[in-house]
Amino acid sequence: MYSRGSVKLKPTARFETICVHAGQEPDPATGAIITPIYQTSTYVQEELGRHKGFEYARTQNPTRSALEANLAAIENGKKGFAFASGMAAIHAITSLLKSGDHVVVSDNVYGGTFRLFERVLNRYQLSFTYVDTADPAATERAFTPATRLLFVETPSNPVMRLTDLREAADLAHRHGARLVVDNTFASPCLQRPIEFGADLVTHSTTKYLNGHSDSVGGIVIATRDEDIEWLGFVQNAAGAILSPFDSWLVLRGTKTLPLRMRRHSATGRLLAAYLEGHPKVKRVYYPGLASHPQHALASRQMRDFGGMLAFDLGSLEAARRILGNVRLMALAESLGGVETLISHPATMTHAAVPAERRAALGITDGLVRISAGLEDIEDLKDDLSQALDAV
Repeated sequence: MYSRGSVKLKPTARFETICVHAGQEPDPATGAIITPIYQTSTYVQEELGRHKGFEYARTQNPTRSALEANLAAIENGKKGFAFASGMAAIHAITSLLKSGDHVVVSDNVYGGTFRLFERVLNRYQLSFTYVDTADPAATERAFTPATRLLFVETPSNPVMRLTDLREAADLAHRHGARLVVDNTFASPCLQRPIEFGADLVTHSTTKYLNGHSDSVGGIVIATRDEDIEWLGFVQNAAGAILSPFDSWLVLRGTKTLPLRMRRHSATGRLLAAYLEGHPKVKRVYYPGLASHPQHALASRQMRDFGGMLAFDLGSLEAARRILGNVRLMALAESLGGVETLISHPATMTHAAVPAERRAALGITDGLVRISAGLEDIEDLKDDLSQALDAV
């Protein structure tokens, strides 16, 4: 649909080739095949009013520009903007709004997004309505004449609810609003929302795009010229940019994204099936299971089902026991790295969400979330087995 961001790529280039090459050319000075880390704050100008396309590093940096072109191509978007965190990226999207505007939001949105919307942006006369965006009728009822954005997270964190992206895009556009999709959980390897009509896609690059638990960042990929112009202005004006080194780390990560996502997905499927058959597990949330109520939608909308899953043990004490007894899995926030992480959403990622709201969403005190890594599946199953023995 859009430019591949590299002279080497044909319009017919396939996804894995795009991940490796988009936005990247050999370094013109040395021929280095890997984009250098341009660790500079400013650029020498040839004379007054004449430079080489770079003036000041907040405004432009070659390493960041390469990453932005790479991620725009990977998501099949028009232009990317890299920020210092996923939350900085979401905040930049909300700068498209004006006082009095309204946003419809997936009710099971990430806790940090909820905190930004409810504790910060509410102070500026922006309003937010939270709804189960898996229900198109309920979502449409939430729209008002002031609605400017439909913000969805699919699959959602942590109970893996899905939103039909094509229906959501059609609904938003009928009401003169933009569809924004947080695609962090799926990654563009498994789901590309722009192909279903989304106007803006965002990721925490910290997660699957980087994939190695050693960088924090965010990206917004835009399709509309007016949004591209504004986001470029805001990125420079507010200055929450991704550093050259972090940009380089994410570029390293996207080269192996398809390989990693195949393994994450394979492990996720096997862990979900194992947990679903365990007598101490009350419920498993994973869209790749036939028992998931939206499995058919996941099969149509996603290329695979990913490495994120959650399961309910029925009580805080049971959750505490398994979290305290795993040996290979690391008790930590975040996701999408090569190592398997295990966490307790109610007290970690979603602690900012009020308790009654968590309960309504299914984020119980007994809910445990896993980000499946790249370890051997049998070792991971053994670890869960011995930890479940303690429950």
